[in-house]
Amino acid sequence: MSDEPTLAVLIPCHNEEATIGKVIDEFRAELPSARIFVFDNCSTDASADVAVRHGAEILREPRQGKGYVVEAMLSRIDADVCVMVDGDDTYPAEKVRDLLRPVLQGQADMAVGARLAEFTDRSFRPLHLAGNRLVRGLINRIFGSRLTDILSGYRAFNRNVLRRVPVVSGGFEVETELTVQMLYYHLKIVEVPVPYRERPAGSESKLRTFRDGGRVLWKLFSLVRAFKPLTFFGGLGFFLLAMGILAGIAPVSDYLRYHYVYRVPLAILATGLVLLSAGSVFLGLLLHAINWRFKELHNVLVRQRNG
Repeated sequence: MSDEPTLAVLIPCHNEEATIGKVIDEFRAELPSARIFVFDNCSTDASADVAVRHGAEILREPRQGKGYVVEAMLSRIDADVCVMVDGDDTYPAEKVRDLLRPVLQGQADMAVGARLAEFTDRSFRPLHLAGNRLVRGLINRIFGSRLTDILSGYRAFNRNVLRRVPVVSGGFEVETELTVQMLYYHLKIVEVPVPYRERPAGSESKLRTFRDGGRVLWKLFSLVRAFKPLTFFGGLGFFLLAMGILAGIAPVSDYLRYHYVYRVPLAILATGLVLLSAGSVFLGLLLHAINWRFKELHNVLVRQRNG
């Protein structure tokens, strides 16, 4: 038996007829031993036929959305190391060995192609850079990481990711979920700078700035609430406590001066805010304890599966 790790190149594809053949050829030239899978996601053009002519294996995902494709990748592919890359020819195949190196050497579970060091004026749409920085800043602050590109679609990862990382997103917010899941399960992420090219002529982006940007922010909000409940509900509790204290200054002042509360509505509001604050902190503590137990159970199940 060979000791060489098995490699797979995974390409999500929705109407990429103009570019998919070039992407397949370039990655085959760089990784001749790798199996190349194109996940056809409800394409209405000739993307699948072009991919077959260029020697890729076609897997169908009938639920339209990149998140569903990534879920299918993690559940249907069996390889030691996988490379995930978009089929729009914006990521350089010649950088794939740099991306694979930290994963193959055991230095990381996932390597992410960080695009923000080298790109053209037309690589990103307006507001995309600002949105990326906003999401990056929030994730780095909440999880204590130092990542520079959260939304890159160019990634290499090992079996730990295939076995341990669940994906429930349906759309382009999946990269955010992948990153948060990696941080939550304490899997190692490193970033490798890669150039980011503009889309070739005839290729159209499926990303919609406001719709998909809103989904990314909502997904981040949902993930923080689910994975960091003590941070989320604790922060909310302290905010409510501060509002309660502010609302209670006047009634307390009345009582201290006149031994009577004249501003009863403010006193009721202050009491309610303080009670809500205590309830929020208690909920955060409870959910944190439950999350910890579920994480322990998840780790045990993963070890049993690997055994």
